[in-house]
Amino acid sequence: EEINSINQILPTASAGGYYDVGVFDEGGKAQAIRTWIRSVLRKIVHYQAEHQRLLDEQVETTLQLALPQDIVMNNVIPFLELPSCTFEVVDD
Repeated sequence: EEINSINQILPTASAGGYYDVGVFDEGGKAQAIRTWIRSVLRKIVHYQAEHQRLLDEQVETTLQLALPQDIVMNNVIPFLELPSCTFEVVDD
């Protein structure tokens, strides 16, 4: 659906070009492509986050079944809930 939507827009959008010396009209095609790419990227990010959430739920469930409950509740689940971080290397 999303992939084909750009094919519906491009045939009727203006291509743009130079109309006077130094005056460039970007046209509708470039804008349509940028908007479409942003839309596709937003969906990719959304689906990646949803995939990660489902993986985290599956890992938590699997660990709860495999490990004693006190180990899971006291050690594993708090670790899974830690925010993701990036570690920067600082040169001394």
